This record gives sequence, C-alpha cells and structure tokens, in this order.
Amino acid sequence: MSEGGTATSHPEVRELAVEGYLGEVTDAFELEDPARTVQLLVDPANAKETLHWGRHYLYTVEIETPAGPVEVVVKQFRNQGLWAQLRRKLGGSKALKSWRGALAVVQAGVATPEPLMFVESMAPDGPSFFISRRLPEFFEARYLFRALNAGSEAELFPQVDVREFLETVGKTLRRLHDGGVWHRDVSVGNVLVHYTEGRGDEPTIYLVDLNRVRVDRRLTTARRTQDLCRLRIFGSARQEIFLRAYWGPDQGGFAAKRLLYRLCFHGFLTKVWIKKWLRAPFRSLVAAIKPRHGHVHLPAAPADTSKRDKAVWDPLSDQPHQHAGRLEKLSVRLGEARDLGGMAWLAVSHLPQMRRRYLELKQELYRQPHSWGEVGVAVRPGEGDSEDLLAALEELGVKNVLLRLHPWQEDHTAEEALARELAARGCDLTYALPQNRELVRDPARWQGAIDELAERFLAYGHRFQVGQAINRSKWGVWNLREYQRMVATATEILRRRDGVEVLGPAVIDYEFHVTAAILNLPRDELYFDIVSSLLYVDRRGAPENRQLGFDTVDKVVQLKAIAETARNSSGRSWITEVNWPLREGPHSPAGRAVSVDEEQQADYLARYYLLALGTGLVERVYWWQLAARGYGLTVRTESGELRRRPSFKALATLARHLEGATFLGTLPSAEPVRLYLFRQRDGEELVVGWTTNGRVGAVLPRAVGRLVSRDGKDVDPPSGTEVEVDGSPRYFWLEPS
Repeated sequence: MSEGGTATSHPEVRELAVEGYLGEVTDAFELEDPARTVQLLVDPANAKETLHWGRHYLYTVEIETPAGPVEVVVKQFRNQGLWAQLRRKLGGSKALKSWRGALAVVQAGVATPEPLMFVESMAPDGPSFFISRRLPEFFEARYLFRALNAGSEAELFPQVDVREFLETVGKTLRRLHDGGVWHRDVSVGNVLVHYTEGRGDEPTIYLVDLNRVRVDRRLTTARRTQDLCRLRIFGSARQEIFLRAYWGPDQGGFAAKRLLYRLCFHGFLTKVWIKKWLRAPFRSLVAAIKPRHGHVHLPAAPADTSKRDKAVWDPLSDQPHQHAGRLEKLSVRLGEARDLGGMAWLAVSHLPQMRRRYLELKQELYRQPHSWGEVGVAVRPGEGDSEDLLAALEELGVKNVLLRLHPWQEDHTAEEALARELAARGCDLTYALPQNRELVRDPARWQGAIDELAERFLAYGHRFQVGQAINRSKWGVWNLREYQRMVATATEILRRRDGVEVLGPAVIDYEFHVTAAILNLPRDELYFDIVSSLLYVDRRGAPENRQLGFDTVDKVVQLKAIAETARNSSGRSWITEVNWPLREGPHSPAGRAVSVDEEQQADYLARYYLLALGTGLVERVYWWQLAARGYGLTVRTESGELRRRPSFKALATLARHLEGATFLGTLPSAEPVRLYLFRQRDGEELVVGWTTNGRVGAVLPRAVGRLVSRDGKDVDPPSGTEVEVDGSPRYFWLEPS
C-alpha cells in the first residue's frame, strides 16, 4: 500500500460470513471481531461524516483494528424494488461489482482508494456495501475543469500545472485500458486528484465509482474512446494534450483517432442533453407513480398490518416513517371523504372573517414599535451524561426550552432528570406530547400516558402541546375524529391541574386549512390557550420564498388572523418547530432535494427569526433541536463532544443582541435588501440587515459605530452611512444622533 491509502498490488482476499451478511475482505484489513465490525459499518448511525447523499449513500466510519484506528469510506447501495433485485440476482450487487472493479484497477497498476471489504445482506432486497480506506486529501477533477472553463484555475488551483495534469490523466487511463479494464463511467466526478504537499511530483489520479467496470475484454479503439469522451474536456488545445498523452509517442493514425474522439465527445454531450430534455416533462409524473423506498436502515412494517398502521420509528431522524405507499394513502383518504368535506366546510365557512382580520393585520404591520419576541430551542435527552448538552444551552443563552416527551415510552427517567435540571437553571419549560398510531388506536393507553406525564413533569413546567404534526399520517392521525378524541382526553387530564396551559393543534407546514378547521370545531373541550404551529414555510429554499404567493411574514399574519377569529383559541400564536435539514443522509428529516449546507442553514435560521418575530404577531419561535445529526444546532463528534454549527452561533448572536429589545420597524430600502431597526435595553439603536440576492449596498440613517457578523464576530465598521449586506444578517450599531 502506498501513501494515501492506495493499493499498488493485487491484495489477497478471503471470504467473510457473519450473521445476515456475506462478503470478502483483504488481508490488509485486520479484524479482531468481524461480526461487530460489519455491524458498525452497515449502520449509518455510526457515520462520522456524510460524503455524498444521492442514489447511493457514502459516509465515513472509524474502525478499531490491531494496527490502530482506520477511517474508511462506506458506499451503501440499495437493492429495493423488483428491478434492482433482479439485476442483483443476475449480475451481482453493485457492491460486489465495485469490489471486483477496484481489485482489477489495482491489478492494472492504477490508483484507487484501497479496497478493504465488501458485504451484502442475505435478504433479496437488503443493502450491499463497498468499503475502502479514506484518502486524506484530494479534490474532484470536476472542480478543476469548471475552473478551467471559467478561466479561474490560476486563482483556485495554483498548485496545478494544467498541461501536466492533462497528460497525467491521459497516461493513467492508457495504463488502465492496457491492463484490460474498461471503466465505462470516466466522468469528471469519478476522477480524484491528489498533490503531495511540498513536492514537485506530478499529481496522483485516483479512479472511483467502479461498479460499471468490465474486465478481460479486448479494448478496441472504439471502447477506449467511449471512456475518454466522457471526460468533459472542453477546448481543442486541451483535448490535444490529453489525447497525445493517452496514445503515446507511437501515434499512428492519430488524426483518425482524434476525429473519432471528437465525434464521440459531441455525441455524448448530445445524448446527455436529449435524456434531460425527454425526462423533464415526465419527472413529476414518474415521481407520483413510482414506488418510494425508505432508507435501508428502517425497520419493515409488521407483517399483515393494515395500510393505516404501517408507520415505523426512524431513530436517525427522530421521527416516524410511513411505509404506506401513495396509492394506499389515497385509498384511506378517499374513505375519509366525509371527514375531509367537514374539515373543508369549517375552514371555508370562517374564511371571510379570517381574511378580513388578515388584511387588517397586514395594514397595521410595522406601524408601531413592539417588544421583540422570544427565542426558543427544543431538546431531547442525549446519550450518556447530559452535562455537555446543558453547557451548550447555557452558551446559547436561550432560556425558553421545549422538551419533547414520547408518551409511548415506558421509561421517562432521562427526560425527567433533564427537566429537573433545566428548571433548576431557570429555564421556561414547555412540553410537546406527540402521538403514534398505537396510542391513537388505544385511547386507554393514551389516557394513562398523559396522566403519568402530567403528574411527573408539571413540577417543572406548566405548558403542554398536545399532538404533533397531526396532519401527517406517519404520526398516526388519519382523521379529525381521531384527533378530537385524543386532544379531548389529554385536555381533560391536564386541566385538572391548576395553571396548566394547553397548546395545539401543532399542524405542520403551510396547511392552515387544517388549523382553521380544528380551531373552529363546535366542541367546548377543544380550547387552546396558545395556537402552536410547526411552520416550516418552504424548506426548498430561503424563508423569503413564496408559496402560493405568500412568504414567511404573510403566513405568520395568516396564522395570527386564524387564531384571533377562531372559537377555540385565545388568539395567542407560537411557532413550536422549525429547522432547515442538512445534507447528512438518513439523519436528515427530509429528502436531499430540500436539504442545505451548514452556512445556508445559519443564514436561513437568522432570517426566519427576524421575519417571524419582526411581525410582533408570534410570541415565540422554537428551533428543532439543540443537538441532532441532520438538522441540530450542534452535532456530536466522533470524540463525543458537541460541535457548534454555524447555526448555533447565529442563534446565539441573535438572542444575545436582541433579547429585551424593541423592534422599531423596517427602514426604507430597495429590494432585495431588508433593514430592521431595533432599540436595545440600554437605548442604543442597531440595524440588522441582509439581502436575498448576492452582496448589495445599502444606506443607513446614521454612521456605524460597531459591526457584528452573523456569527457574533466584531468586524471593522465602515466609515459613513454606506454599508454592504449579503445573505448573512449583520448587526450595525448606529452612532448616537
């Protein structure tokens, strides 16, 4: 094995068989306990870092071996669906093909991340895994080629000699093909590049994504060219360097080979364009009818269960997963047509007064100063000692805490210990009481669980949100009757205690017709002291994005109008859950299409709080949650520490500088600039500014005396009143007038 974890000779392999899995492993990968190692590798809960989340999932895991810890990359392949199972049965799993391809590439003398193991589930639809040693440093060739096309390679890749790089890639592929290996997917994303720091050596080229490799074939000029043309090398001069390096000094018939290459190159680009053009009109239709498969770590629904009862708990995203398919859910909904019609009538019949109040509130928006609302954060007990969780909360500076209890659990010791400690530290505790299908179906068990939780937790907090995302079937509620019975039972139990406030109905996303229907049901026991909403707005983008013509501010105003005109509400409004999911595989609570990176999450968090609390119409906003993979403000590292994400710093900065402040209103500014003016408790005035599009100039009413970044860092303030803002909110203290 050479530097960087790359195999340079064909390794010896041996068969591997542990409970539920078969595979092979190299002698270089010493395993003291193969069964335990396999269980660690195949469970995404052990992922140290998500590297890629798409059709396949790539993550890193650290494995203890007799030679010390080894960091590996696990590529998980799904085998769900009849077509995938048939392909696996006839030709082997993609993990097996990747394994054989990697060994062949090594035999050909070409670099690839050292193959260590492949394992596959014995179940026909079970996942398969290809494991390789992680490379310490590299970059994907795609980013270099993009820089070349943009003319920014000297700035972004100063270590790269472009001619040398193209020649090295050409020689590497020639060596691969001469070794009888046909890659069949040599894209710019499947070529990794490593430069040894401090040395003038040519780069090392690694080839990855080897499940399409074919071996022991006679590689004709046509087949070789099919591989070469997939590399999107634009520009005839660069193509010339690449081709001459590949074909070598003996370039007989080079002109014909170059012509074939260019024909194949343009043919490949045309093929890609046609496929995209043909697929686009049918993408939505295919998504609607294609069966959806959950992540492979999810437990199956119990055998012979009804289509109403197929939800299972997903421990990685801390929420249920609905195994019932679209058609199954549709058939249930059609059977609930009467219930849906009644809900629609309740919402429509109250629409005139809700709309009237909405227009009044919109007209009054930002006209009068108001106290800034309250920032909150949700928590769940962590693994082991919770002291680091409490320390992070103290550092965050947020005292409003929502603790989610799980009524279906038998043991609430960890939650009670956490509640006791939070109360002792002066936190204002609110509890969320979600439901699952078992509790909805068993009213007696629900009643007993609520009675126990009220008795145990009332000493530490007096507010209880009854229900969770009651408009999502995966949380167990299929119709209004089920929710009415559930909330009536819980409310009757809770209100036996003095001082209890009940929150609800906890509708998720922008489905206010459900909120309006529940809040106007002709039932006296369905009264909410505070209207709670899990208002995610539009997780496909920024909080300023519009959905059906309405942005975050509009939706907050609508929610307040519904609360104030409803028969079952005091008119108060809270948002008890919001987050932006991160691109962290199955830990993310939503699909990859709606996930963001950590910097975007921090920007969107700060802007959401400013937009929502800036209306003065919502009293509190809680972020879900403090510590979690996939969406939390912090995440536990391999060493067990809680790493503060940028969103943690963004919320801490917001809370520190705006707590107790008075919102004075918005300052005049051209779109897309937003400028919010505040007066702090000490009388100082500051402006929080941002934009939704790039970096833009803005003019403030007075000169800036202090400037703080989104993450709480002091920055040299500009001279005068002209400032620049971007997507990350900044805090500008104004000089006294």
